[in-house]
Amino acid sequence: MKKLLNTLYITTQGAWLARERENVLVRVEQETRLRLPIHTLGSIVGFGQVSASAPLMGLCAERGVSLNFLTEQGRFLARMEGPVSGNVLLRRAQYRASDDPDATAGIAATLVAAKVANSRFVLQRSLRDRSKDGQPPAVQSAVDHLTTLQRRIRRETMDLDRVRGYEGAAARAYFEVFDDLILSKAKAFRFQGRSRRPPLDAVNALLSFTYTLLRHDIAGALEGVGLDPAVGFLHRDRPGRPALALDLMEELRAPLADRLVLALINRRQIKPGGFTVTESGAVSMDDDTRKALLVAWQERKRETVRHPYLEETVEIGLIPHLQARLLANFLRGGLDAYPAFVWR
Repeated sequence: MKKLLNTLYITTQGAWLARERENVLVRVEQETRLRLPIHTLGSIVGFGQVSASAPLMGLCAERGVSLNFLTEQGRFLARMEGPVSGNVLLRRAQYRASDDPDATAGIAATLVAAKVANSRFVLQRSLRDRSKDGQPPAVQSAVDHLTTLQRRIRRETMDLDRVRGYEGAAARAYFEVFDDLILSKAKAFRFQGRSRRPPLDAVNALLSFTYTLLRHDIAGALEGVGLDPAVGFLHRDRPGRPALALDLMEELRAPLADRLVLALINRRQIKPGGFTVTESGAVSMDDDTRKALLVAWQERKRETVRHPYLEETVEIGLIPHLQARLLANFLRGGLDAYPAFVWR
């Protein structure tokens, strides 16, 4: 349980939310673990087996505090709000910004700059973990190139096409050396470039599946704060595509997803034989490999990190929810700029 940005996040399974006059109580096994005045909260988010009493729901509705319920894995289930909601104003602000070329380019540039910084961090971390003689020169060259791209994004006046051009250049530089980050000598884990639909090797299968998990978490977080996951800035509208979730993925995929995949391979927690190849060449995980990845993903989300903007220690699994709320605050006009997540 943690309160951040006027939001109470409850991850303790079996928690029960109750009302005590003007307070919210969080009880676990008949023991009151937390008591907060309702006026200090803007929303409550429960993950998994979190329940609420009818009186507590009524209090939240009266005081304009939204109740959000997600699965333990972060998939959005439901949001309960009172008769007056600011979400329509938030979504109108989101739609206006998405239709404004300057606003769209500004938000997209912020997301891409964070993506470049986090990609560079993953490469630098790999270099630090090796002896000086064992550091691939190509990785250091990619770090230098990403540093130059990040500097240009921050200094140049951007339109959306230029932002996308820099994003593409950064992705190419990053994935060109991704194979150098894999310590396993197994042929199954050779990486020769990003392939998506379908993934054509084991590493791409792991990346694609982990990106799907991350996208679902982000989409649930966006729903939880009242944003429309389908209307983005870097990624434009397309039927059935969660464009805004894909936007926020750009800043988070390298530190959250890529590092997990690399760790699983390099620590030999994923076996080379845990994949199947179809006649078309598509590669998929077997049940044991998929289970191992899911377990590792949930364990990773329980790890903690210091949030660079909030300057508080938070669970990694809460980062998508915090970034969604910061983006909502920015779109409402409460922040001068969106503080993208940059791993440090």
